[in-house]
Amino acid sequence: MHPVLETTAPATAAADPTDLGMQRVDGVIRDRLASRVVLIDQISRYIVGAGGKRIRPRLVLLFAEALGFEGPERYELAAIVEFIHTATLLHDDVVDESAMRRGRATANAMFGNAASVLVGDFLYSRAFQMMVSVNRMRVLEVLADATNVIAEGEVLQLMNMHDPDLAVDDYLQVIRYKTAKLFEASARLGAVLAGAPLALEEACAAYGRSLGTAFQLVDDLLDYEGNSDELGKNVGDDLREGKPTLPLLLAMERAGEAERALIRHAIEHGEVHKLPEILAIVKRTGALDATRTAAQKEADEARQALAALPVSRAREALLELCVRSIHRSS
Repeated sequence: MHPVLETTAPATAAADPTDLGMQRVDGVIRDRLASRVVLIDQISRYIVGAGGKRIRPRLVLLFAEALGFEGPERYELAAIVEFIHTATLLHDDVVDESAMRRGRATANAMFGNAASVLVGDFLYSRAFQMMVSVNRMRVLEVLADATNVIAEGEVLQLMNMHDPDLAVDDYLQVIRYKTAKLFEASARLGAVLAGAPLALEEACAAYGRSLGTAFQLVDDLLDYEGNSDELGKNVGDDLREGKPTLPLLLAMERAGEAERALIRHAIEHGEVHKLPEILAIVKRTGALDATRTAAQKEADEARQALAALPVSRAREALLELCVRSIHRSS
């Protein structure tokens, strides 16, 4: 372990310095969700009320604290990134035809596709209203860039659906765009609020980018080794949707001809009736272990980026996030 990154005491969820701050963020979220249009209010509260890890808003708070910023704008920005994330979930669930998320029926399953898409648009536009209220051009620049890249990532993923010949690098590009970009922006925003020099801002962004990539790699891994109750979604959903994620891509590289043909056919047609056979292939070829190793490498890179930060309880919590991003079951 890099000596600069050694922790003075084990970080735990109970010691998370953002706990009180997240209560403030939740208050902002409740206030800003309000709409005179009843259906917007109902769906917004349904999806946000489903909970979630809230990692992205925590990154805003943790990096702001690590760099000495204590202004109220941090709560507004933390709520903004959660709104953007929630909007992407609403749109994703429509595109993927998902019926369950976080152990509950998705908004599109409850209220229909049209309502979900339009309320996602409401959350995006409300987020940009809130950005203007912060009155910092750099904040607008970071978040406008992030939302644009996320949209590109969503389209790239759509183009890659049912493509068993997808290159690993192209798969990773989708992760960088679609998932890691908002992690990156959230971490960067803490540095922007603190007026950190560009080199330090980039170190914060590098942490978020690597952490977000690790997080998505583990998500893709859990789709083949988790269970539905813990995941809050159906195991095998990625296969059903025709998503060629890293466990499948690596399994095809390592499997024999007949097994490779089986996986290819399943990706091309979104077939899940042979999921038990495919799970056995993915496990036997070591694709799950290799995916976790790739995620661990990203988490290690995130840890290294924290060497640029001064020692603090916030940095301790950021180090702990690197560990928790890998060793989780949901």
